Amino acid sequence: MNAFMDNDFLLDTETAKKLYHGHAEKMPIIDYHCHLQPREIYEDKKFRNLAEVWLGAGDRYGDHYKWRALRARGYAEDSISGPDDDYKKYLQFVESMPYFVGNPLYHWSHLEMRRYFGIDEIINAKNAKVIWDKANKKLETLTAREMMYKFNVKTVCTTDDPVDSLEWHEKMNADKTLKVKVRPAFRPDKAINVELGWFKDWVKQLAGVVGKPINSLEELCGALAERIAYFDKMGSRLSDHALDVVHYAPATYAEANAVFSKGMKGESVSEAEQDKYKGYVLVFLAKEYAKHGWVQQYHIGALRNNSKSMLEKIGPDTGYDAIEDAVYMEKLSALLGEIDKDGEMPKTILYCLNPRDNYALTVLAGCFQKEGVKGRVQVGTAWWFLDQLDGMRQNLETLMQVGLVAQSVGMLTDSRSFLAYPRHEYYRRLLCQMLGRLVESGQYPAEELETLGKIVEDVCYNNAAEYFGF
Repeated sequence: MNAFMDNDFLLDTETAKKLYHGHAEKMPIIDYHCHLQPREIYEDKKFRNLAEVWLGAGDRYGDHYKWRALRARGYAEDSISGPDDDYKKYLQFVESMPYFVGNPLYHWSHLEMRRYFGIDEIINAKNAKVIWDKANKKLETLTAREMMYKFNVKTVCTTDDPVDSLEWHEKMNADKTLKVKVRPAFRPDKAINVELGWFKDWVKQLAGVVGKPINSLEELCGALAERIAYFDKMGSRLSDHALDVVHYAPATYAEANAVFSKGMKGESVSEAEQDKYKGYVLVFLAKEYAKHGWVQQYHIGALRNNSKSMLEKIGPDTGYDAIEDAVYMEKLSALLGEIDKDGEMPKTILYCLNPRDNYALTVLAGCFQKEGVKGRVQVGTAWWFLDQLDGMRQNLETLMQVGLVAQSVGMLTDSRSFLAYPRHEYYRRLLCQMLGRLVESGQYPAEELETLGKIVEDVCYNNAAEYFGF
């Protein structure tokens, strides 16, 4: 029997141990997609206790993975994401931990306690008080920035709406004491979702930001181009799109503008009209990104706000999303083909939330490579519900089989928590496990171990640094 999560956790061959301890373990982190709040980084937030940093502040903003597990245990919502007593929320999480057997939360939580707080105790009710006291003592000096420094995080990319002022990014750019480069990432979903009720109000908000009226699609595109230029000035090098369902159909400007006008009037927009409008805007944005040398990210396949009662009670983005099963490859291919038609395709990362799509997406990405650019279009790491051992293994195996895992830009946290950086370690250990097994089963020569070590370092850090221009 192996010791629980020892120094060689997941490293089940000698080759895996050499790859991890000799290469992966030392590499810095580029967290190129997350949902951390820029203000908390700038102000170097000090957390009041372990419950706040581990589970959330009680304002419906926190770690959805933990919240979903606690809901399955039947706890009251106010003691999960809401304003209940901090220790009560902490205690029910710790008491639940043994029941998370097989869930990535079990490994993540123990890594978080060990790596941030030096706490080796098994997380359970018996050890609740000692863990609480030790962690809270550490939090007297372990601030938001110190958490990033502890993991040698070099770059963090937050997620920012085009109407965001980026004031905290501007302040961080001027802060010579900050040892992490924090960059905004452009998230224009609200400009694209013309069918939703708040579209008109958001466009008016954007008009206020740029100081110009927006009464046509041409004016909207001009405003978005202006904000892209501003984001670029603030250090942005990438965008992000939540393409829950991929929409695309060829459209003239007049056709797309007619749909824009319907959205501004609050009129119903059909699926076919969404295809034309969203396709037009996505192609326009991709060409703008290419002008600035940005990377675009397409996150595909979320089925959002499934519980209407909880949407009404605590709002969106609180852990009530699921996996979409829509078929979208034909439209995505047409969209990428249109962008690529004139050679204006920016570097692009595609993410799928449904594991069914791993192979199709990876093969499609291989159709849009470009001379002189490594992995111009590639599939990103296992995302959201797939961000666990089985999901990451499937993702990496697919990259090995029908792509090039050696060109991957590697892991990201996609997290709202400063305690999420051990997820990079989790991914790196699995990567080394898989590569080590290939060597020791005779599928890859031991004589190429030096090359394999370089591949590990590249996937952990170097590829992302080169790809994003960091």
